[in-house]
Amino acid sequence: MRATTFLMFTGDAEAWLELATATVPDSSIISITRFGAEAPGMEGQVSMAEAVIGGVSIRCNDSPPVHEFTFTPSTSFFIDLDSEEQQTAVHDALIEGGSALMPLGDYGFSRRFAWIQDRYGVSWQLNLP
Repeated sequence: MRATTFLMFTGDAEAWLELATATVPDSSIISITRFGAEAPGMEGQVSMAEAVIGGVSIRCNDSPPVHEFTFTPSTSFFIDLDSEEQQTAVHDALIEGGSALMPLGDYGFSRRFAWIQDRYGVSWQLNLP
């Protein structure tokens, strides 16, 4: 048995994987399977992908049906970073085109923390313990 976090996109799965793996240390794309011609309107999009984001295994895809829902900030990647410089670099790359739910700052529970949503709607909590 194996449990894995799963993210469902509507066309941005590969772009999000590229952003996440290029930005977060200890990340890589393991595999991507694409829809073929048998999936009208979906050919070339991600039918299933596996990756490691900051050491955490995830799976994701591009959903054939378009849904009324998207990601909620209450589900997020929580990343402990090693330095202010590393945190700033990760923050700046992920927030581009996204938004700050809690801007970088000292909130008492962490010397430096930010909670952001990237341009694809995925939330990240970036912590400097």
